[in-house]
Amino acid sequence: MSDDPALVARHRMVNEQIRARGITNPRVLEAMTTVPRECFVRACDQRDALADRALPIEHGQTISQPYIVAAMTDALDMQPDHTVLEIGTGSGYQTAVLAFLAKHVYTVERIAELQEAARRKLEALNIQNVSWRVADGTIGWPENAPYDRIIVTASAPDVPDSLVAQLADGGRLVIPVGPAEQQMLVVMDRRGQSLTETRRLPCCFVKLFGREGWPENP
Repeated sequence: MSDDPALVARHRMVNEQIRARGITNPRVLEAMTTVPRECFVRACDQRDALADRALPIEHGQTISQPYIVAAMTDALDMQPDHTVLEIGTGSGYQTAVLAFLAKHVYTVERIAELQEAARRKLEALNIQNVSWRVADGTIGWPENAPYDRIIVTASAPDVPDSLVAQLADGGRLVIPVGPAEQQMLVVMDRRGQSLTETRRLPCCFVKLFGREGWPENP
């Protein structure tokens, strides 16, 4: 047993909040144990850093509860040679988990201050396999497409066509879709020109604003 109290606490979080709810992928569990969620929450929320709930961050955004991060990561079924597009950098916590598991992560965030803060946190953790862009995430990052995996960490009224178009053959897209009050986590798999949609679990995310998401000023 480690004598690092933070690592011990993350082991407990993983066992009680994630493994106990049926997520058993050893790579996902290792990532959730290794990446220090406590580094991505506000100073005033440190006591609740590993709590089983979402927490507020700056600019009206949130850091998702650990189980939802694990569930979305598990749904991606990432391999070490995959390139991943993340829409919604937010706190950078999901970005760090993705970077632990993938070859390279391309992350897009519309709020520059949020992404800059996330970049500093990942640099402090010596996570280097991430490229950053401040832009409208609903239209993706076409210059580096196609992507093996795409994850969207904000809710959309429908799946953005631009993101589907940037998905590689054999690729997978994970996104919360539905009305503002509650969404379903949707998994889309591409096989050639064929797309298969699977609905995983109910969830609740902040809105995905942009050209192919929610209008910012309805």
